Amino acid sequence: MLLYLFKYLSQFYSGFGVFQYLTLRAVLGALTALAISLLVGPAMIRKLTMYKVGQSVRDDGPQTHLTKAGTPTMGGALILVAIALSTLLWGDLANRYVWLVLLVTLLFGVIGWVDDYKKLILRNSKGLSARAKYFWQSVVGLAAAVFIYKYAATPAETDLLIPFLKHASIELGALFILLTYFVIVGTSNAVNLTDGLDGLAIMPTVLVAGALAVFAYVAGHVKFAAYLSVPYVAGVGEVAVFCGAIVGAGLGFLWFNTYPAQVFMGDIGALALGAALGVVAVVVRQELVLLIMGGVFVMEALSVMLQVGSYKLTGQRIFRMAPLHHHYELKGWPEPRVIVRFWIITVILVLIGLSSLKIR
Repeated sequence: MLLYLFKYLSQFYSGFGVFQYLTLRAVLGALTALAISLLVGPAMIRKLTMYKVGQSVRDDGPQTHLTKAGTPTMGGALILVAIALSTLLWGDLANRYVWLVLLVTLLFGVIGWVDDYKKLILRNSKGLSARAKYFWQSVVGLAAAVFIYKYAATPAETDLLIPFLKHASIELGALFILLTYFVIVGTSNAVNLTDGLDGLAIMPTVLVAGALAVFAYVAGHVKFAAYLSVPYVAGVGEVAVFCGAIVGAGLGFLWFNTYPAQVFMGDIGALALGAALGVVAVVVRQELVLLIMGGVFVMEALSVMLQVGSYKLTGQRIFRMAPLHHHYELKGWPEPRVIVRFWIITVILVLIGLSSLKIR
């Protein structure tokens, strides 16, 4: 929105032309989202507290979590508001990728909101049924996958890029739709499973989004893409503004979500942010790099699948409790230790992912 205003004003003063630069708008998007989060956050927490939209805690979980009961939840709405406003202000609204990633994020947020509303407002402990949740996630995920596939301008936009290998890719054809679906829906649920401790999910999300902003900028720049041997995707650079908004909104939310948390994001935030990372990774052609950088999310999801599978097949549990962060809590690790160590792992994995731009 502001892009068009400054473009018009640049006719009268050339200094306004600086706002045409993508890097500046990505930074401003992050700062705007951060400011919105910090300004709106206290009021939202007060409202959630007033309406008693509080977290319920499992009796069979770590005993330290019992003190979290009643902590305001659905704070993910704050993140989504900050991301949406910031993206609309600084993004190029004529760019289809901007609308794609924003709509997928918000629609997954709606799914999470319905689940949270049923659990926290209507006091339905099951919330949105697993079948209904997965159905609507699948509808949005498949719609996004078909859209990306249909409007792909070059074959490289639907090939699976192999990181760390020069000019290595797998031609997927229509299988690209299936891959995209699994990336979006899978990442959404993986982030949701990770969101179990104060700040555990949001900081890795911020780190991965920041790295994806770099990939978006490179993939959308014809010279950088050629130099680094990555597929050039015309227009995808604008997604860097969206990623910047995630970084700013996430850091603003972390201000209130850091241990001990004043607010939790709930499914409205976790499902949406996971979907956002998934769809961005797809449009910038870095699905496998997302698997590396989001290794913490992958470990959390795998721990649940392994736990369930082992118990059904053998009656034995692999972990003391799943997802994985609860296993370490029950081993005696203090919550801050689990959180920070998972953050450190994410920093390392993100750096490995970024190195794939040059190591080929």
